[in-house]
Amino acid sequence: MAEKESPKLNLEEPLGTGSGSGLKSKMSESNRKLLIFIKFILGVCLLPFVYTVSVSFLKQFSLIDPAIQNNFWWGVVTFILIYLFVWEPVIIYVKGQKLLELIFTFFKPLVRVAPYLLPIYTILLVIIYGVISWTIKGLFGYFIFFLGFTIAFHLVFSAKTLRSKKEDFFKTNYLFGFSLVYILNLLVLSFALGNIFDKFSFVALCTDSYQIAQDIFNAVFTQLFINK
Repeated sequence: MAEKESPKLNLEEPLGTGSGSGLKSKMSESNRKLLIFIKFILGVCLLPFVYTVSVSFLKQFSLIDPAIQNNFWWGVVTFILIYLFVWEPVIIYVKGQKLLELIFTFFKPLVRVAPYLLPIYTILLVIIYGVISWTIKGLFGYFIFFLGFTIAFHLVFSAKTLRSKKEDFFKTNYLFGFSLVYILNLLVLSFALGNIFDKFSFVALCTDSYQIAQDIFNAVFTQLFINK
């Protein structure tokens, strides 16, 4: 008598899969595509603010003493030259990210985004200078130099990290993520400068940025929906 063949377990199909899990998979894929679309729209909407915050920052920064401006831009240029021709200080950036993750451990939603959004070394520089400037004089030029150096450091490595994500095929995460990072970093820098220099107005920067962005959105809306 032929022995009955025992039913074989299909190892290619995980336990618990079926029509229900297939439906969940389709819903998950739909949600992912919807999220990509939303990020793309938000990224496009943030681009005018990238422009307006940059213009407003340069306008306020131009009111500061030219020698101080030069120190800042030399810091930016120095980092870029070191990054391009000498050394990519990835390990320093990673250490800064881990420090922020440790700081925001108590608030889980910020653990993943804080390392990108907050220029930790710029913040530490401002705090350290604020403490030691009471006792050690003559460091202001170096402080401004490293202010430019650290903000350039954070923006370059944040851009590189966001751009290198493999799952971001259409670069929607990069478009939205780096636009947000750039705007917030420039606002953090502007807030610090506004507290250091009387001529640099953080409030005026925010007001000008909003007004110019509003004009851009109004012009685009008029062109698309009214002037037809």
